[in-house]
Amino acid sequence: MSDPLDKATSKAPPTLGEGCVRRYDPDALGDEDGTDFPDAAELWRQLQEQQERTSGQE
Repeated sequence: MSDPLDKATSKAPPTLGEGCVRRYDPDALGDEDGTDFPDAAELWRQLQEQQERTSGQE
């Protein structure tokens, strides 16, 4: 059986910057990198509603 981490680390996208400001190059990211999240707005709405419900119970 092959090591699953081999695949995860072998296709890391290019990075910009150094040290604590190092980040992935947004222009190099694509669908394979998990950058597409079409339901993000709906998830944010649900989380906000949940927070409002829990903060109103105090």
